[in-house]
Parts: sequence; structure tokens; C-alpha cells
Amino acid sequence: MTRPPELPEVGARVSLRYLRPPGSEPPMGDVVGHLVQAGPMVRVRSADGVIHDCRRADVLYVRRLTDRPVKNSAIRSVEHAAALAWPGSEHQWLDGWLLRAGPGAGVEANSAMPLDMFAHASTVSAIIDWYAQRDLPPCLAVPERLLRLPENIPTRYETRTLVRELPAGESVGDVVLAAEPDAGWLALGGGQPVEVLTAVVDGEVVFASIPGVAVGRGALTEAPDGTRWLGLSAVRVADGLHRAGHGRAICAALQTWGSDRGATRGYAQVPSGSAAFDFCEAIGFAGQHRTRYLDARDLG
Repeated sequence: MTRPPELPEVGARVSLRYLRPPGSEPPMGDVVGHLVQAGPMVRVRSADGVIHDCRRADVLYVRRLTDRPVKNSAIRSVEHAAALAWPGSEHQWLDGWLLRAGPGAGVEANSAMPLDMFAHASTVSAIIDWYAQRDLPPCLAVPERLLRLPENIPTRYETRTLVRELPAGESVGDVVLAAEPDAGWLALGGGQPVEVLTAVVDGEVVFASIPGVAVGRGALTEAPDGTRWLGLSAVRVADGLHRAGHGRAICAALQTWGSDRGATRGYAQVPSGSAAFDFCEAIGFAGQHRTRYLDARDLG
């Protein structure tokens, strides 16, 4: 007996096909919506709010979709800008991939991303060699729909990208903005080498802080379609000082800074399943797509 396909986690947006009860016409049903239950009974809420349900054993096909309907070009636009905002301490273009290396930094600055529409998996062997020469693991950052890869490749890490139209500028209040992180900023928001934090390609970075309370990083870069994006990252609030509006103040100041410099759209990239996603939604961002981080050697 054929096993039903694996389901993603509850909350994911999916396209699902299932068998309807015997005698139904048509015999199969299709639904696009958010998965709200994934037990013996599977339930999907479509965009009109209707719940469609079926037995788990009757699921014929499921495909995970981006968090909301979006064109590939929109994903490529924000990911291109985001990659330029975290280029590591060294980067190189190779057959439509942007390879980034930043020893001591996180995966966003130590991964290769397929940004050109003609980037292909055939480049992976050269990517592996590039990282081996730098004694780094060959990590691929693969946004949804930008590169077709087998589904069974293990995901080592996953992020979700949220986007928004930038609002009109707000007062920065007690927030201090600086071109480089000082010792206080690094004490709270560190973990990345300074040369990686300050690196950007054809753009500008800024470091926001409420001294001793909260910090954040903003990066202004431009996508090939001309969109000027502001990226929010490294937003941290000191222990014991959460839920007092400090993180919101940091993000508002960074968005004002970006808007004043011509940015029209903003993004944030956060780990899947983290509380940071809910925070970003609360300040006006909306989930758009996911990015899988893979070990290039797993492609065989």
C-alpha cells in the first residue's frame, strides 16, 4: 500500500489533492490554503475561510507554497538585496551564484545563493571546491522557487522572509544611530565579527542602539529591478527588559533611516518557528517565503 506523502508543519500554506468519499463526483478534491490540522484527519483553510478536510490516508499529493502568493521575481528581488546586505568578509559571483565567506559569522554570511535566474545546480561542485579552499563547510542558501532541487535533501537550517512597504518616518526618540557598532552595541548584539557586520555591497549599513537596553542593524541595498530595500537584523533587547517597546523603537528608527535614504520596501529574515516571526508581524511585516540552508555535499 502506498504511503501518503509527508505533510509540512501546521500553519504552512499548501496545495493539496485528496480522494473524496466513494461515489463523489468529481472523485478528487483540490485545495490551496493553510494547513490547520495534520493528524489522522487533515484540514486546510482556503483563502475564503472554508475548511476542507479529508483522511490522512486519502491525501494524494501535497506541495508546500510560499507564505502568500508571490512571483519568482519578487522573491529574487528581496533575496538579491538581502545577500548584498550580508556579503561576508569575502564574496564572489560564480555562474549566477553569490558565494559568501565570513569566518566566525553565521550562515547568512557563509553560504552560496542562486540569485540569477539561470543559476543551476551544476555549479555545486565548484561551490564545494571554493569553500574547501577556505576551510569552510559548503552551505547553500536556497529560497523557495529559485532553484529546483530534490525534496529529500536534508534541511540544515531554515529562515522565513517577511516584507512590507516602508511607512512614513517616525521619531527616533532615545535611539542612537552610528555607522559602526561600538563596544556597547557589540556587548548586546555581537556574535558576528565586526568586519562582517559592517560589510555591504553597493549600499550602506547603520547600527541602532538604546544604550545598554536594545540594539539593531539596518542595511540599505538595491535589487536589480531598482527597488531599494531596507533589511532589519540583529535586533536584540537586554534580558529583563523585553515587552517594553524597546525592540519596536529600534525597528522604527531603522525604518525611518532607510526611508530617508530612498528605501521603499523593508524585509526581515528570521529562523523558522522563532518568536521573532510574531514580533515582525506585530510591527507590520508579512511572511512571504522560506529559505532552506543545505550542505552542498548532500546533493551527491
